[in-house]
Amino acid sequence: MVENANHVERSKRDREAVAAIYQTDLGQMIHGKIEDALEDPLLDAVRGKVNLLLTSPPFPLVRKKRYGNETGEAYLRWIESLAEPLADLLAPDGSIVIEIGNAWEPGVPVMSTLPLEALFAFKKAANLKLCQHVICHNPARLPSPAAWVNIARSRLKDSYTHVWWLSKTETPKADNRKVLNPYSKDMRKLLKSQKYNAGVRPSGHVISETGFLTDHGGSIGPNVIDLSGEHFPEALLKFTGTKWDAAYRAYCKAKSLPAHPARMQSSLSAFFIQFLTDEGDLVLDPFGGSNTTGSVAEELKRRWIAVEADRSYIDGSLGRFDLADEELLVDNDR
Repeated sequence: MVENANHVERSKRDREAVAAIYQTDLGQMIHGKIEDALEDPLLDAVRGKVNLLLTSPPFPLVRKKRYGNETGEAYLRWIESLAEPLADLLAPDGSIVIEIGNAWEPGVPVMSTLPLEALFAFKKAANLKLCQHVICHNPARLPSPAAWVNIARSRLKDSYTHVWWLSKTETPKADNRKVLNPYSKDMRKLLKSQKYNAGVRPSGHVISETGFLTDHGGSIGPNVIDLSGEHFPEALLKFTGTKWDAAYRAYCKAKSLPAHPARMQSSLSAFFIQFLTDEGDLVLDPFGGSNTTGSVAEELKRRWIAVEADRSYIDGSLGRFDLADEELLVDNDR
């Protein structure tokens, strides 16, 4: 652990300005680095009140990207230093959900263990519990890494990311009945007929005569989320595909603004917001990017706060909301 890294007081001249740029009925977008925002009254006011911290931080890539990822040991120290102050924002039964993608060693077809090391460092630094490891599978993702998949043909397509669900308690707020998958054709047939082959299975499990005859509204989802939409809660299907991003991308193009290159899938945001929070709860994304988290939270009637260091990405994220720009901007930016 970096010695007291999360409590190191930086001098005022080392801190960059933090300000709320726009707000909706349910949330606000803050401009600034998360390191600075954590020392600002805007976030201090919600300390201990965040029900879900949902984010996709800059991935620990081997090369720096425009969106500001650290690399190597610097990434580990950085993510570790944020763990405790971010965890301090959580409500007693709140959760942290972090999506971390895969990384590859530079110039060779070898995967880096840095994403896993980052997760372990983050967990240990804030003394968090690992509630569950979820795989986010996106079969539509373009083949990568291109050098080893498309050219050398020596590796398989990288089509998933790790999603880590953590909490300060073993029993955070969660209800899988909110994210049930549609029943299969066979299960619907079984519920209709009210008959199936009960008894002892080869595994030794004893299936009762009535154990599968109750309609619970859907099947409990696995810890592999398929973003294709084929196996996804019906209530959240509107967040799958590319339609949710269409208005955002059109807005960025019309305003000549850069679209964020590593946007979180709206369906992934929707799944965990629905699963781990109730209407009116507070959702925070400390690496807001294009503000997928905020816009999905707004649609699902949750309060939200997003923090983003790049002002151009903030300006583009206005396109995720229906109101005109001037109706969203707060007074300190006019």
